[in-house]
Amino acid sequence: MKNLDDLLSEGVRGRRVLVRADLNVPLDGDKITDDGRVRASLPTISKLSAAGAQVVVTAHLGRPKGEPDPQYSLAPVARRLGELLHADVSLAGDLVGDSAKSTVAGLADGGVALLENVRFDARETSKDDAERESLAADLAALVGDGAAFVSDGFGVVHRKQASVYDVAKKLPAYAGGLVLAEVEVLRTLTGDAKRPYAVVLGGSKVSDKLGVIKALLPKVDKLLIGGGMAYTFLAAQGHGVGSSLLQEDQIDNTKKLLADAADKIVLPVDIVAGDRFAADAEKRTVDADAIPDGWMGLDIGPRSVELFAEVLRGAGTVFWNGPAGVFEFPAFAEGTRGIAQAIVDSDSFSVVGGGDSAAAVRTLGLPEDGFSHISTGGGASLEYLEGKELPGVQVLEGEA
Repeated sequence: MKNLDDLLSEGVRGRRVLVRADLNVPLDGDKITDDGRVRASLPTISKLSAAGAQVVVTAHLGRPKGEPDPQYSLAPVARRLGELLHADVSLAGDLVGDSAKSTVAGLADGGVALLENVRFDARETSKDDAERESLAADLAALVGDGAAFVSDGFGVVHRKQASVYDVAKKLPAYAGGLVLAEVEVLRTLTGDAKRPYAVVLGGSKVSDKLGVIKALLPKVDKLLIGGGMAYTFLAAQGHGVGSSLLQEDQIDNTKKLLADAADKIVLPVDIVAGDRFAADAEKRTVDADAIPDGWMGLDIGPRSVELFAEVLRGAGTVFWNGPAGVFEFPAFAEGTRGIAQAIVDSDSFSVVGGGDSAAAVRTLGLPEDGFSHISTGGGASLEYLEGKELPGVQVLEGEA
């Protein structure tokens, strides 16, 4: 697929370039609590700006219901993007309306503008091809003749959406540096990965990760299970899990996984339990088969951390997706911290699979350069590893 370097070599000075970025950051009111995705978008935007392109960025934030919603405005993102670029970033008041048209028309060479939340338009996520194509046509018309499209939002390439998929058929399309790097990393994980190959999966639900577990088990040497999903595995072994998160409808699936891959799956041996789901909950470290009734597992315990760390320190390749516990509560963050630190301390090719894992790295103050790659797209990463096609990548490869 053509990439950003190809576009830059063709020349972009005076050309409008529509960039689909992933700027879906967590907010507390109008304050960004983790700007990792904004910073990840900088290299592509900066290169285009420095080369004299008129850069028009489109992105989503949150899950608005196909109409404008002030709580999901990209205004905080525009401010932060401008701070990081050390330049003014104009925010259009709409997506393809009068404000967007005047904002784009006013761009100077090297200037950057951000369109308002693309999901304020219901056509973006429509299942109707014609509706999505209609929005894609409006976006292409907005940037006009001679424009190009750069897909740099890896976190959305697994979605067949207007600003990801359909617009790539309306304009000359190129993979941004971020998308290109992500795909190359994932191809390493699914190809000839250096062994031993260890995968750490956490997060809340087995059902969310079942497909990727089945896809990865034949390829990995060890699969370490933490987070809320661990309690369904423990229940499948016949252990009581108190009031811990439990997917009873997945117990049969987890029993089969344990039967088929007992030599590969590693479960926690001790748990940090709380008497309720709260930052100030009373906590108690117990054996994994001895969670008291009424208590819930909120983190893996210190023996589990050491068990997991021993595997990770000797690994040649590590993929980590999902925290080991409720790291947002300091009292239940040590399992996640211990896993992350063990990966940093290893000599492995290490990939953090986006989402909450990437947020944990930054929240817990771990060195980002201690990992080979921190993905911006948790869902996209998992779907790729599961063997699913990514529409936003297929269209760039001319296969859609």
